[in-house]
Amino acid sequence: MTRSIHVFRSPDRFVAGTVGQPGNRTFYLQAVHDARVVSVMLEKQQVAVLAERISALLLEINRRFGTPIPPETDEVGDLSPLVMPVDAEFRVGTMGLGWDSEARTVVVELLAVSDTEFDASVVLDDAEDGPDAVRVFLTPESAREFANRSNRVISAGRPPCPLCDEPLDPAGHICVRTNGYRRGAFSGADDEPDF
Repeated sequence: MTRSIHVFRSPDRFVAGTVGQPGNRTFYLQAVHDARVVSVMLEKQQVAVLAERISALLLEINRRFGTPIPPETDEVGDLSPLVMPVDAEFRVGTMGLGWDSEARTVVVELLAVSDTEFDASVVLDDAEDGPDAVRVFLTPESAREFANRSNRVISAGRPPCPLCDEPLDPAGHICVRTNGYRRGAFSGADDEPDF
């Protein structure tokens, strides 16, 4: 079967977003151009890695090529939610990142999870064989905006435990740093544990 490659050379939006409540969120990346919307599903850690690598790539292209890049800030211009309904094309398995020096754009490629092995050369390539893909070309400004928003989306989840850094649930948290006990976990006059 021939692979499907969704290419966005100048997207109106390329954003990370979620559906669901903190602790039960599903993460998506969404590329939008005019009426065309393509969404892919991925893990929170993948969003974090992509944002981190984009920031590192921007610093590297500035160092190597002198390309001006926007500074890192906490400001995010696009706080709008994902375009609904979110219908994921696929779940992301492999991600590719590059710099197109002629077009002066950051290239992000997201490849679908695949049961079959494929040659890594299909990343950022138009080969007919390989997993489905979404390829997005971003200006340095758009890439920085993507990274800033992604970091904001990631931090909007459950707050971390001050002791173990694991997410705190509204119903409570069994902290490994307190040997598995949590305050208020016992009830009754004799303080026997509830099991």
